[in-house]
Amino acid sequence: MQPRRPPARAEGHAPVHGYGLYWRSVGDGNGRAPVLMLHGGPGMSHDYLAPFEDLAGFGYRVVFYDQLGCGRSERARDPIDYSIDRDVADLDELRRRLGLGRVHLIGSSYGGLLAIAYTLAHPEGVRTLVSASGLADVPLAVREMQRLVRSLPPEMTAAIAEGDASGTYDSPAYAAAVAEFYRRHLCRLEPWPPEVTYTLANVSLPKYGRMNGPNEFTIVGTIRDWSVTDRLGEIRLPTLITVGRYDEVTPAVAESIHRGIPGSELHQFGASSHLAFWEERADYFALLRRFLDRHG
Repeated sequence: MQPRRPPARAEGHAPVHGYGLYWRSVGDGNGRAPVLMLHGGPGMSHDYLAPFEDLAGFGYRVVFYDQLGCGRSERARDPIDYSIDRDVADLDELRRRLGLGRVHLIGSSYGGLLAIAYTLAHPEGVRTLVSASGLADVPLAVREMQRLVRSLPPEMTAAIAEGDASGTYDSPAYAAAVAEFYRRHLCRLEPWPPEVTYTLANVSLPKYGRMNGPNEFTIVGTIRDWSVTDRLGEIRLPTLITVGRYDEVTPAVAESIHRGIPGSELHQFGASSHLAFWEERADYFALLRRFLDRHG
């Protein structure tokens, strides 16, 4: 019996609208449509999505990239380029530059928002859509996260309210409250996987601050009013929506997407928060593989 060959790997920087965007791929695809991964933030890097490399072992080519201003990609010369519309346009150009054709589009968190926005703009480029704890209505997601904040210990809820009211987010009490929120609703593993720690430690603050805000649950940036709930019915592609029971982007948000996209599938992971693909990795990829194989 011959030893199994390691999956093919490639990486580079693609010229996209005047910037170099970093990409890398794992696996050769065996004739299947590639999987294109969209990371969260806005402002994180793709590193925390490492478990999706598992799909290469099932015959898929998995392509990761860092959005403009993130990770190993170039920073924008003008902050105005940090926007959802720009990320949609860059994604379409990158897909074309890499010759990916129609892709299985998987977006995590803000990447799920971006995947929905891209599918609405360019449905011809998408074979299937997967929203991994994504959102289609930022105001709804904010209301839900504020509900979770109110479930923290009273002194932590008070510290967050005081920081939000004053616009100062660097007090020890505020930092402790944020850490507890993340422990409950971002990743419940102890300790966090190194790739998750690295991603959070290397967030692109210019992009994250401009588009999102100071933390996951204080969304005061340019995306704060974004919603396409009334357009979800336009999506007529096979769609899988995943969410964790304790997710910061709560099951109510996932259910609103599920209701909006005809024929979509929804799965809740009962022991997970925002990173079910880490927290319940085996079950997550068994579900995802079945979905992709049906539509590959």
